[in-house]
Amino acid sequence: MDGLPAQFREQMRNIEIVVDDEPTEEQMRGGGGELLGLYEGVPLTDRGAMEPYLPDRISIFRGPIERMTSSPRRQAEIVRDTVVHEIAHHFGISDERLRELGLGDED
Repeated sequence: MDGLPAQFREQMRNIEIVVDDEPTEEQMRGGGGELLGLYEGVPLTDRGAMEPYLPDRISIFRGPIERMTSSPRRQAEIVRDTVVHEIAHHFGISDERLRELGLGDED
């Protein structure tokens, strides 16, 4: 989080970032492969000005990341990339656009 530009950190409100061991079946939603992280919430671009919202949640999944590599340095890189990817979803950036930007492999 400290590495994010201030302009993004300042706009992030009502969001929690948690580390879970594994995604639940519901979080997998029938997707294949390993899920490293997940954004659950209403992207800022889809919110109305006066509507109340539950806190958004970014989950990072320890098990899939540890299965990818045993290197603590590489694990830290994967976590950083995954958090940035999920934060992008919070700002309303789609997976398609993330792929265009070269950031689409973490979700």
